[in-house]
Amino acid sequence: MRFYLASRNKGKMRELTEILAPLGIELKPLPEDFPEIEENGTTFEENAKIKARTVSAVLGAPAIADDSGLEVAALGGEPGVYSVRWAGENKTDHERNVLLLERMRSVPENERGAKFVCVAACAFPDGKTLAVRGECRGTILDEERGTGGFGYDPIFCVPEYSCTFGELEPEVKNSISHRARAFAALGSTLRAYLETIGEE
Repeated sequence: MRFYLASRNKGKMRELTEILAPLGIELKPLPEDFPEIEENGTTFEENAKIKARTVSAVLGAPAIADDSGLEVAALGGEPGVYSVRWAGENKTDHERNVLLLERMRSVPENERGAKFVCVAACAFPDGKTLAVRGECRGTILDEERGTGGFGYDPIFCVPEYSCTFGELEPEVKNSISHRARAFAALGSTLRAYLETIGEE
């Protein structure tokens, strides 16, 4: 089944294509002239649904979206839903990482817990929307390590592997990440929903 991906993030498109292909889901990129979507929700769930519903309504086709971010316990859950804009507009991934590391400079090792959160949503032209949540827990390091992935990946350490998302091989990351867990759950939810439709 084909879905438009409600994102222009090339790293996300590449990652989700690999995650969803085994589920029989093919992603299509947004048209070049598609307008920017205002993400004015206050939760990951709200933003994921806003994006999926907007794209589906405008294009008259099924759409998939996710809203994801990093929640750091010592920062009261920041940057959270504002992960991309938290450091200011038009900042690079590296600049965002530098700011977060600076804010965490005085936090002891045993209090550097964090989790990546992803809510995956799909919407259909009839307005039906499905959404599921995935999480991956880890810790924040005191420096960037690795050049893989994107976003906060180089400073997020996964205890089971003793390395960051930025150091993990893509196939490993895509099997354990918050995004992998959310979209695996979405795949199961979507299959069950489509079977229900088929029975009607």
